[in-house]
Amino acid sequence: MGRDMSYEAVMSRNSEIMKRAVGIDYSHFESGGIAFDYEKMMRETGYTLEEIEKIQRETGVGNTPIYELKNLTRLARKFAPAGKGARIFIKDEACNPSGSFKARRAATSCYHAKKLGYEGVVTATSGNYGAAVASQAAMRGLKCIVVQECYDSKGVGQPEIIEKARKCEAYGAEVVQLTVGPELFYTFLVLLEETGYFNASLYTPFGIAGVETLGYEISMQFREREGRDPDIVVVTNAGGGNLTGTARGLIKAGAVDTKVVGASVNLRGLHMASDTHFNRKSFTTGHTGFGIPFATWPDRSDVPRSAARPLRYMDRYVMVNQGSVFFMTEVLAQLEGLERGPAGNTSLAAAFKLAQEMDEDQIIVVQETEYTGAGKHIQPQLTFAKENGIEIIIGDPSEEIPGQNIILPKDPGYISIEEVDLDRVKRSYIRNCLQNTKVDKVSEEDLKFLAEDTKSSEGFVKKVLDEFGVEY
Repeated sequence: MGRDMSYEAVMSRNSEIMKRAVGIDYSHFESGGIAFDYEKMMRETGYTLEEIEKIQRETGVGNTPIYELKNLTRLARKFAPAGKGARIFIKDEACNPSGSFKARRAATSCYHAKKLGYEGVVTATSGNYGAAVASQAAMRGLKCIVVQECYDSKGVGQPEIIEKARKCEAYGAEVVQLTVGPELFYTFLVLLEETGYFNASLYTPFGIAGVETLGYEISMQFREREGRDPDIVVVTNAGGGNLTGTARGLIKAGAVDTKVVGASVNLRGLHMASDTHFNRKSFTTGHTGFGIPFATWPDRSDVPRSAARPLRYMDRYVMVNQGSVFFMTEVLAQLEGLERGPAGNTSLAAAFKLAQEMDEDQIIVVQETEYTGAGKHIQPQLTFAKENGIEIIIGDPSEEIPGQNIILPKDPGYISIEEVDLDRVKRSYIRNCLQNTKVDKVSEEDLKFLAEDTKSSEGFVKKVLDEFGVEY
């Protein structure tokens, strides 16, 4: 008699499927309460930073250049108070084989899959990671399946996602395209179970450890070039892996005074799993629809415990509007001669404003760029927005309403950032921990873990627990 392949049955086998598909028994890290041994889980990769650098070099990943954006810095200083306007730099991750920093994640995962004897890899993503896995899998002689949320219920897909599907197929991957909804994770689990392939998840220790080389390189390059570490590194934040890996790499380099700022596109009010909202956004990643949910509950990912835990490392979190990112994409191309895709330009838009708060002799770094192509360009994105009833306006970006309009700044002085209340996000995370683990009393081990996982203190955690009436 065949296995029960109903939705409920497959979802109930989640842990069993994941154990076979990742090669990690996550129960080894659990405490029985809220806490788990995060650092022990990260050590489960079995690779040192130096070994990961070697793995990445084998397939041409990493060691990407840094550029100083002198023209953009001069522009920022025109809108900054006297003596303000930090030097703006960018780490050009578009130079990686598949065109984004996610090649670092994919290189480690595909190497490990090959080492363990898997025949192929599967990943669930609508973003650049699919192309990165497909590229690295091809180099390692592995088969590859990419599962995408691509369309709404009318069969309409966003230009950028459709382009990414073509890019994955160009590398030889099989692309399974789905409508938005709960079927994504179900289909992903079925494919893992049926094929016996490796789960090249964004959220395994292998994936996050692959990004650590990015943070480490930034520190080493700036010490060689400027004789010191940068003051701020700005990271586009979605699922949290980019920020987590970069921050961990900076720490491993000893750059403990460098502040890490997360930046996301403000899509407040739009729900990522909503069929009607799916095509009313103009960004497929790097937005609050991923950034906030994954910060407040990282373990919503496709592995039992996510290695991407941005609240552990984030010093500040800011939002920019869609129009400002489109505007900054044009500025980067026309002032600096660099045509790059929208993900990195999210953090660039934030860095442009943040630089105006900083002294002229300080350094702010945008830690990634991505490739650009037909579906990622501004014109198809704005045309698609218009076709979906979104009004395109030139004016004050602070008045933008996601899902209703996109407001391009009338001049660079209108680019602004909105602070995300990190304490509020941390409280939401603690609440989700309580609800998902169903503990009635928080242990000393849990207290310590929650303080570490929120980059706060046990005093802060106790205050939040008091608000929820939970014993400790």
